[in-house]
Amino acid sequence: MESPMPRRGLTLAELVVTCTFLALLVGIALPRTQHLLDGIRVEQAAHEVASALTLARAAAIRRAAYARVVLDEAGSRIRVESGGDTLLDRDLHDINRVALRASRDTIVYAPNGLGHGIANSTIVVSIRQRAETVTVSRLGRMRRSW
Repeated sequence: MESPMPRRGLTLAELVVTCTFLALLVGIALPRTQHLLDGIRVEQAAHEVASALTLARAAAIRRAAYARVVLDEAGSRIRVESGGDTLLDRDLHDINRVALRASRDTIVYAPNGLGHGIANSTIVVSIRQRAETVTVSRLGRMRRSW
């Protein structure tokens, strides 16, 4: 008599248990991963805002001309302009899916690198519950906080 063939594959009960276990694992891990990704996106966008402010200040000093940072809250765009040239134009919503809120829509740097007509402007970069704030002092200095 021939020996029975070894069983290949899984039974329906084994498949159901495996799929249920995987669904529970994904259900627990996915929200934590999303929160982590939101934090990375906010940090990256805040870094881009800080870089734009640094670029505008450096351009004002180097060109000995006024430079400005234009913030578009509705489109979550940031643009750096100096002497009729656009030095930087970033759409932060398309890149990082973040929203911008600012205390003013334009930050101007004088040729000496000081803020012109600003007094502690704030730019808040956020996505869901994650947010980071970039503050520009009247002296033109910038700092980030969360």
